[in-house]
This record gives sequence, structure tokens and C-alpha cells, in this order.
Amino acid sequence: MGKHIADAHIVWDWNGTLFHDTHAVISATNAAFAELGLAPITLEKYRALYCVPVPKFYERLMGRLPTETEWLLMDETFHRHYTRHAPDCGLAEGVELLLAGWQAAGRSQSILSMYGHEELVPLVRRFGIAERFVRVDGRTGPSGGSKAEHMVRHLGTLDGVAPGRTVVIGDAADDAIAALHAGARAVLYTGGSHGRSSLEGVGVPVVDSLADAVRVAEEIAAG
Repeated sequence: MGKHIADAHIVWDWNGTLFHDTHAVISATNAAFAELGLAPITLEKYRALYCVPVPKFYERLMGRLPTETEWLLMDETFHRHYTRHAPDCGLAEGVELLLAGWQAAGRSQSILSMYGHEELVPLVRRFGIAERFVRVDGRTGPSGGSKAEHMVRHLGTLDGVAPGRTVVIGDAADDAIAALHAGARAVLYTGGSHGRSSLEGVGVPVVDSLADAVRVAEEIAAG
């Protein structure tokens, strides 16, 4: 007997999508910039310039790629300051109801994040939403890279989930690139790391709320 293929599956991004941590990200980014004497960045400028791999983002601000020593210093500083500020952040508005509704409809969902796995799992549990997901995967290797190969591996571990019936919901262009690389679709949300103009260049639906993201994901998966 073959595998049962679920009706539809959502792969959620965590930072900037389910987890509204924009303030912590900007604070940690500016702390990292200060290590190299760079001026602080505003949320608007961050959303206009942010990209992955993260060293390319720094290149846009510095006019050159950071050296390996500079990258390691900035990366360590970012994560140290982010860890300090993250406990003050919460879930994005309406997340609990959206996750419960999707699950109640008999559909599956998971999380794939480039946030460290050892930090991600207890954080998801702390918010009381872990049971909504069939799998939660965070980053296990070096930080700063693309999500594409991680997405392929993530979908490959999900029993009964077809990439063609899967929609990735995230706040970064890289979420959509990773989805397409893995044979899935994507919906991008403007409430996180990217501005609308940056997201619209990827060629997937762009929405201003997670409720709209779920609605569009349902339409895509049913199509």
C-alpha cells in the first residue's frame, strides 16, 4: 500500500513569521555593526537591504564583503545580543488560532528555521504550540547560509507530504527560493525581515497578514 498523501501541508518559517522578533533582530544587528564602527540601521533600511547569505547583506552596507574575522565577530555579537532580547518577543498576532484551524481541518504543518535547532525547539514548546506541528527543524550547521538544501532535507523527512502540495510561508525572499528549489510553492509575508518591494521581486504571492498567507496557501494547495 502506498503512502497517504495529505490534503495540504504548510512549512512555516519561524523568525519574523510565526515569531515576531523584529525588535530583537534590529537591536542585535546594530550591536554587530557597532563592533566594526558602522552606523545603526533602521527597520526600513534593514527590510530594504536584507538578504542571504548574510555576508552579502553586510556587503550592501559596508561596500565590501566582511573578512572572515569580521564575519565571525559580527555573527557572534549578533547571536549574543539576539539571545538577550528574544525573551521579550512573542508570537505574531493571531498565530495560535491559525495553527489550530489548519490542524483542525486535517492538514499538516511543520517548522523549518535557520535559527539554531537547540534554541528553537524549547522556544516552540514554551509557547504551547509544539503539538500543532509534525516536525520542527532548526539549523544544525553554520549560520548565515541559504535555506534551500535544508528545505529539501526537511520535506524528505515528512511522511505522506508531497512537495507539490506544500506551501512555504515566510518573511524572506530566501523562503520562496528554498520552496521552489524543493518543488514546493510559497507565500511571503511583509511583517518580518523584507519590505514588499524586495519580496515582490521573487514572483510569488505577497501578503500583509498571516491570515491572508494561510488563505492563499489553501488556494495554492487546492489548485
